[in-house]
Amino acid sequence: MEQDLQSIFNFPTSVEEVLSSILVAFICGLLIAFFYKVSYRGAGYPQTFLFSLVTLAMVTTIVILVIGNNLARAFGLVGAMSIIRFRTAVKETQDIMFIFFALAIGMTCGVRLFDVAIASTVLIGTILVILSKTNLIFHRRTKYLLQFHFTFEDNGNQPPYIDVLKKYCRKDRLINTKTLGETDMMELSFYVEMKNTKNSNNMLSDLKKSAGVTHAHLFFEDEEL
Repeated sequence: MEQDLQSIFNFPTSVEEVLSSILVAFICGLLIAFFYKVSYRGAGYPQTFLFSLVTLAMVTTIVILVIGNNLARAFGLVGAMSIIRFRTAVKETQDIMFIFFALAIGMTCGVRLFDVAIASTVLIGTILVILSKTNLIFHRRTKYLLQFHFTFEDNGNQPPYIDVLKKYCRKDRLINTKTLGETDMMELSFYVEMKNTKNSNNMLSDLKKSAGVTHAHLFFEDEEL
């Protein structure tokens, strides 16, 4: 019984094994972040998510190394980590897939299957990039991030930019509103799906002509129009 209790706290791997596992997980995490950046097809991604993918792969590796083949230690870690609550909403299903991608590679590095981890990272990442760039599955993207400044006037009328959005956009969704200083001016951010991407400059021009609208910008895959 005493030997079983001691085995719970026994860490069977050496420092060299731990460092090598974390190093491979770091390299694979960087590759995963790179493939995410290249294959992402949305209107913009947070830089912190790329950092999180790299960190997630390494942390998962450490968890698997600590658990090893000890069932009691596994239950202990599950109980300890169950108190964590994640309240950050994941906006894209692609983000969830990459989170599981990083978790799986971290687990592979944790059991020291380095060849499998590196080969899987490169193969899966390359397939994702090919699918995103060749439009074999995806339709041509027409979604943009639209940002502009608008001076709010409570006159009971519909804001003038609504008609412009209806004219040029198939869909529009307000995702962020930010006040600018102590004035009535706000920065509005929309996800918009253009009816025709060739009319993007015309939409910006009409927006700037609308009452109260200034500094209109359209972003798509880190490019600004």
